[in-house]
Amino acid sequence: MTVEELLGLIPEEHLDFLSAETKVDHQVKKLTGVVIFKLILFSMLGSQKVSLRVMENILQSARFKKFAGIDEVNAKYNSIRDRICTINADFFKQLFETIFELYNKELKEEKAISKADSTYVSIAASLVEWDMRNGDITSLRQVKYSVAMKGSLPCSVKVYTEKKFISEIVALADLLEDNILLKESIVVFDRGLTARKSFENLTNNNIYFVGRCHLNCFCKVESNKRIPNKPKASSVTITNDKTGYLYEYGAKRTTHQYRIVSAVIDKTGEPICFITNLLNENAYTIAALYKERWAIEVFFKFIKQHLNVYHLVSRQKNGIEVMIYMTMIAAILILAFKKLNKINGYKIAKLKFEIQLDNLLIKEIVTLCGGNPDKASYLWNTS
Repeated sequence: MTVEELLGLIPEEHLDFLSAETKVDHQVKKLTGVVIFKLILFSMLGSQKVSLRVMENILQSARFKKFAGIDEVNAKYNSIRDRICTINADFFKQLFETIFELYNKELKEEKAISKADSTYVSIAASLVEWDMRNGDITSLRQVKYSVAMKGSLPCSVKVYTEKKFISEIVALADLLEDNILLKESIVVFDRGLTARKSFENLTNNNIYFVGRCHLNCFCKVESNKRIPNKPKASSVTITNDKTGYLYEYGAKRTTHQYRIVSAVIDKTGEPICFITNLLNENAYTIAALYKERWAIEVFFKFIKQHLNVYHLVSRQKNGIEVMIYMTMIAAILILAFKKLNKINGYKIAKLKFEIQLDNLLIKEIVTLCGGNPDKASYLWNTS
């Protein structure tokens, strides 16, 4: 699938609808929500390091004007900064969710396995008001963002700056519970989420999960399953498979039964333990599902290396949320392009996407000019 076809899946009329619904352009004439969306996206796709200065200069680019469908917008970096800090982030949240659904369907991954995890971006303590610290370094503060991926693409993201969200028990529970995109789906996560209350909430919401639990996780065993034959492709050996009730602090028993599958990692001999509300799956299938969690680690590496998510152009939470949503949108486009065109590397996929987009815009500009650049003189105005 070409970049032109891929971008064509995002209807312009839906952008206009979201603008009206979220009132993102209330009392704004120049840097509209759609222009900011396209400016950040174009900057992420075409620049090694996105900054306010980069966006200020991209506004003068003929290719961007054609991409955004505008004649001319002049704005200094401080105006762009102020707009990103105050713009309604819900416009970008809804846009991200819409774009995920479009491309999730295009990739035929509606029933794919989901993965969830969190990562951090550090910033100097003197530049921000919040006090989230992941560690003992007092000169730094962190922004935490938790992400759920469904299949190849990110489907949900939340940004945290409050201390309580340092705990994955709090952050991942907040991300996953009542998440409509994960209903009737299987989500995989690491041992950061261990609260029995969260397991109960996920089960009550018809969200199936496979997580990693502590080796001494207490379970009142109701039944033991027979250990099946080991598949050749498995990298672990199952040693125990029991089902029963878990206990909260204070000896309160869970309403639902859960399954604890113990295993040994073949390569290292290290014991590992999985917990799940999938009571009837093969034990080796449970281990294989957990192994898919690694895909989200690869995703974090991709957005940090190739979309520069560690560089914050805004230090206000609203602006950070806008940039994180935009990072997820850019990632969806590149990842969908990569998968649909069977491209191996992330770097090459992003480069080919950029080249195709560049060629498409040049072609449209040449056509618009009729071979004569004076016919589209407004595109060349960089004053």
